[in-house]
Amino acid sequence: MRLIAGLSVIALLSGIVTAGATPANASHGPQWQLLQTGTTAQLRGLSVVDGKTAWASGSLGTVLRTTDGGQTWASVGPPDTATLQFRDIEAFDANTAVALSIGSGEDSRIYTTTDGGKSWTESFRNPDAKAFYDCIAFFDRRNGLALSDPVDGKFRLLSTSDGGKSWKVLPTDGMPAAQPAEFAFAASGQCLVTSGHKDAWIASGGDAKARVFHTKDRGLNWTVSDTPIQSGASAGVFSVAFRDTRTGIAIGGDFNPQNPTKDAVARTGDSGKTWKKPPQAPKGYRSGATYIPYVPTGILAVGPSGSDISIDGGNHWYQFDSGSFDTVDCGWDASCWASGEKGRIAKIRW
Repeated sequence: MRLIAGLSVIALLSGIVTAGATPANASHGPQWQLLQTGTTAQLRGLSVVDGKTAWASGSLGTVLRTTDGGQTWASVGPPDTATLQFRDIEAFDANTAVALSIGSGEDSRIYTTTDGGKSWTESFRNPDAKAFYDCIAFFDRRNGLALSDPVDGKFRLLSTSDGGKSWKVLPTDGMPAAQPAEFAFAASGQCLVTSGHKDAWIASGGDAKARVFHTKDRGLNWTVSDTPIQSGASAGVFSVAFRDTRTGIAIGGDFNPQNPTKDAVARTGDSGKTWKKPPQAPKGYRSGATYIPYVPTGILAVGPSGSDISIDGGNHWYQFDSGSFDTVDCGWDASCWASGEKGRIAKIRW
């Protein structure tokens, strides 16, 4: 099945290149198929296992789960959390997931489930009023990190080695100083991502430079690099995605529609040491991105003003949809999904 899925996507993208067509006007291009979720919550968290199983999370304490390819969705959020915003969720299978709610102080919490959301355990509640947690990411089923905006001048990380059942604050000795107004955007659950067993990246903005932080030892020591993506009070890098430990993209811009986005994408081939603008970028701010499995140069990006695909590693982008989405994710079988405002979830039709 893995080979069939991979060949199908490769055939599609090869056809686009051969025909000289863009997905926006090609009948064989990708299309989003909207699904009925039964909620109006804004769904900024998304974790796709495969073509059958996906989890989504968002405002109003909402956590959704499907195991039939999106035909039906069960509302499985933790009880008594209607005031929380679950901006990120990481799922390992149909039963096991870790959800993060964002906010200052005790609004930042982490919940885990091992029975498909029938029951949840609160494994972390932030005791520090100065901390504000934005994203979580895992290296494997046991080891992961959670990111807070800077506390006392440095980004703060939590670490888990038991699948999210317990968390500890990591020392900040190896973390570079943050810019005075720098922070991470809790817009798509992709301000913290991992690749491989030890590498992770943080996306930031809010100040003079939009930057990306990188660790090679699961969060103990970090380096930081400037990107050419525009930055400011409402601008910066909103999402990073990596194909492997060296090749990745940063994407973002300015979410304020009064401030047009010019530089939305940057590319790296050296683990984030250096970032370069591609010849072309999506037309507008984008909040989420992901590499397409089996297609080393295939990338999807989404934002409030549309969805784009790149078939050459992020050098050129073609918009194929104008609907609003906040985040995007793909399962191992190249099943790609997006979610966003007013309960919108869609599954890509290759």
